[in-house]
Amino acid sequence: MLKRVYLEITNVCNLSCSFCPKTRRKSRFLTVKEFDFLAAQLQGHTEYLYLHVLGEPLLHPQLEQILACAAARGFKVCLTTNGTLLPQQTELLLRAPALHKISVSLHSFEGNDCRGSLREYVCRAAESCAALAQSGVICALRLWNDGGADAKNGEITELLSQTLGVDVASLSPDVRGNLKLGTRLYLERESKFDWPDMAAEEGGVEFCLGLRQQAAVLCDGTVVPCCLDGEGQIALGNLFTQSWQEILNSPRARAIVEGFSRRKPTEELCRRCGYARRFSKG
Repeated sequence: MLKRVYLEITNVCNLSCSFCPKTRRKSRFLTVKEFDFLAAQLQGHTEYLYLHVLGEPLLHPQLEQILACAAARGFKVCLTTNGTLLPQQTELLLRAPALHKISVSLHSFEGNDCRGSLREYVCRAAESCAALAQSGVICALRLWNDGGADAKNGEITELLSQTLGVDVASLSPDVRGNLKLGTRLYLERESKFDWPDMAAEEGGVEFCLGLRQQAAVLCDGTVVPCCLDGEGQIALGNLFTQSWQEILNSPRARAIVEGFSRRKPTEELCRRCGYARRFSKG
């Protein structure tokens, strides 16, 4: 059983973040029927569904039905959002019994040339997260841009302090480097990373948890080893036409796992992954 599976419900986004690659795939939203079919295929193979790879999940017009379907299938759901639609979707999310965690990428503001009001964006996202955390949902406010477009981080943390009534600057990080802002409410700080890219420099990658702890399903059913293969370049099969066991037991999938066991990645894209490179011992 995998720790988590990313199931992309749409590849459409309402922003164009500088840190996020743009997909060349056809725009698509999973129907509720399609989602239920894919979720049924994944039952027994993971407990947690992350409803994103690329795209903004809060854009989905049938999000409430999808969350209800996930709950009926026994999954715990995690969402990652840029936060712009969170205030108007908060009531819907508060009603969702399957929602386990929501992560809000606050670095999206600076990643979009700082359009709009930073105060309104941060404060409304923080207020929504505070309400969700109070209802039992784990909420992570993310600043994953250290060393990149991070000029607004100080202002963002000050706005969080004002909105949540906590002195963020005085908090001590936990073992993961996260700051606890309240019960089930966190601020996550990470350095920026480069997505895997065939044009990037190869080397420095030895190991990855793809297909060991995680895998991803794109909104057309394509199965890939991890959530960073947003274009489906390492297509292992299609969950609309093949079983999960068949796909994960395919020669290509098994070679990926065995290659990482030997610290010799078999896929060229994996060898050009900036995220995996940060964990290299070399």
